Amino acid sequence: MNTRVVAVPHSGDPLGSFDDSKDPLARLEHWHISPDAKDAVATLTPAAEYLRTKDTPVAFPTETVYGLGADATRSASVKGIYSAKGRPSDNPLIVHVSDLHMLRSLLGSQDESAIPARYKSLIKRFWPGPLTILLPNPDPSPLAPEVTAGLKSFGVRMPSSPLALTLIKLAGVPLAAPSANASTKPSPTMAQHVKDDLDGRIELILDGGSCEVGVESTVVDGLCDPPVVLRPGGVGIDELRSCPGWEDVVKAYKDQSEEGKAAPRAPGMKYKHYSPKARVVLYESSYKDGREGIVRADAEAVAAATNGDSHAVNGSGRKKVGVIRTKRWKPAAGLRCSKLELYARQNGHSQQNGYHDETSFDVYMGDLQNGQGDAIGQIFDISLGGETRGIAQGLFSALRELDRRGADIIFVDGIDDELDIAAAVMNRLRKAASETRA
Repeated sequence: MNTRVVAVPHSGDPLGSFDDSKDPLARLEHWHISPDAKDAVATLTPAAEYLRTKDTPVAFPTETVYGLGADATRSASVKGIYSAKGRPSDNPLIVHVSDLHMLRSLLGSQDESAIPARYKSLIKRFWPGPLTILLPNPDPSPLAPEVTAGLKSFGVRMPSSPLALTLIKLAGVPLAAPSANASTKPSPTMAQHVKDDLDGRIELILDGGSCEVGVESTVVDGLCDPPVVLRPGGVGIDELRSCPGWEDVVKAYKDQSEEGKAAPRAPGMKYKHYSPKARVVLYESSYKDGREGIVRADAEAVAAATNGDSHAVNGSGRKKVGVIRTKRWKPAAGLRCSKLELYARQNGHSQQNGYHDETSFDVYMGDLQNGQGDAIGQIFDISLGGETRGIAQGLFSALRELDRRGADIIFVDGIDDELDIAAAVMNRLRKAASETRA
């Protein structure tokens, strides 16, 4: 199968808009495609037709990560997602809608009461945006059974990406869309990440630049009491607690995979996920010995693994070590190195097809040294800065970048597990980590 990457042009003019209403719910009733968005619509229309008629999914950008979309009402189409990703069939999918009219169609009624009252405060504040809510699946349901993986509820969200909203509107069907990566791998925040994972497995990738949020949506269940967060994401639990009816929302997820448990209520709960090929060692912010950088035991272990190694590592015979820094560590994080120089730039100030690229970091490379000053390997150093939002935007991309450079081991400086998007960042890192220093 030949995989095409198609750039979606964007001149800066709005792709569409919601209804002109001061009522935050009434405003979201319909998404209207702008008549000025002719170039983008001309590119998206064939993709929408493909989604309606073909059984192979289409990758497209949202504000969180790139999604792998398929018509959520057709079993053959949804099965194509599981096949392309290599995803376990008991892992449910999130449905994406363009507006409230489409959502009510899934619930079997256009009456306002079709949406449980508890969710309305969240919808008013966070939709469109990175929040997924669980709703009762009607019987009979217009959704393909593979979407819910046998559950009596389904997860749904309204993305804030105008490109995603326009694609869904043109398709005229809700799209089931997990992250567009191979199962267990880091989620994709750029079109190239999708191609790296799914080249030859799908036919079409829509390139709309980098994703703004960088981690998946928050998943909440308001059908139980108290309401719970099933997956942390782009909306923090403290933000949820500021909404009427959600003051007592509690955490109902773990920061590791839950293999062997019952079918997950939301994606990202059960299986190992977000993991690069390299071994990942996560330093929790609470680990006092790691505040200045990588502890001596880890540094000596890297040197010991390299010294006297006569076998080629990554085809070069040199160990490759990656460092992802956030708020605390200095360059190289305490590892001995020399000649640490700028090697590659992920430039967040460039324009891609008219879309601003929010993902930005520099990759520095140097010689890894032992205690005698001998070069024993290479080190790749990435700083994601001290802002939580920037760390979230760059996390998956940084993990993929170090994988692409052939890193054998990646050391990551964790951040405080606060109640905002930091909880999502650390949740993803804990799931990706092979070892944790706490």
